[in-house]
Amino acid sequence: MQNRMMITGAGSGLGREIALRWAREGWQLALSDVSEPGLQETLKMVREAGGDGFIQRCDVRDYSQLTAFAQACEEKLGGIDIIVNNAGVASGGFFSELSLEDWDWQIAINLMGVVKGCKAFLPLLEQSKGKIINIASMAALMQGPAMSNYNVAKAGVVALSESLLIELAQQEVGVHVVCPSFFQTNLLDSFRGPTPAMKAQVGKLLESSPISAADIADYIYQQVAAGEFMILPHEQGRMAWAIKQKNPQLLYNEMTAMAEKMRAKAKQNNG
Repeated sequence: MQNRMMITGAGSGLGREIALRWAREGWQLALSDVSEPGLQETLKMVREAGGDGFIQRCDVRDYSQLTAFAQACEEKLGGIDIIVNNAGVASGGFFSELSLEDWDWQIAINLMGVVKGCKAFLPLLEQSKGKIINIASMAALMQGPAMSNYNVAKAGVVALSESLLIELAQQEVGVHVVCPSFFQTNLLDSFRGPTPAMKAQVGKLLESSPISAADIADYIYQQVAAGEFMILPHEQGRMAWAIKQKNPQLLYNEMTAMAEKMRAKAKQNNG
């Protein structure tokens, strides 16, 4: 390992904190995002934290931009050791309210963006015997109400990561998938959904989280070092996942009750 890492969605939130965590260990970072000002800010912070690297604007929906980014990593850093597919967007709304455009947008970024990131960088990772870190969500495992398109996209990221774990073992490419619960982040900047009330509900969950993006980045750092495949940064998330594995029906009942509450609240707000 030559300590070279690529991160998508590095202009803010968890992507930025992952960059800073590895920067403190002196890593070289290839940072991409759709927000140029955010990237410049991250690079400045990375240098202050003891790392270095370069930035390149990249929309993960466009495979040619990702292959160009991989090429830049080869030219500027001589290759790559870890890729972090972190770029993502939030959305919410009951299935009946979500448009097919909402589905296309969500899948294109949160699932296909990860697929394309893995595909574009795999040749470099095979050379370095590097690692893939895919950022999914507890939504991939718990499927909360009024988030079906987000749940499906993130569950796809988990299934992709499981597939790659098995397929890339022989090539000695490591694979990790991270499933954080809600945490304090600017995810809502990209939020897309049919009702403002839904955005407000998600906002409350994000704000009430006891754990920050920096805490999650540190937890990811420790768990990747320990060789853990499924990384669940929240204690509540680990407990919920254990319950679902033992007694899924218990969780479905809980989620059904939550859906009823959300509908009642929406009626109240509209009434």
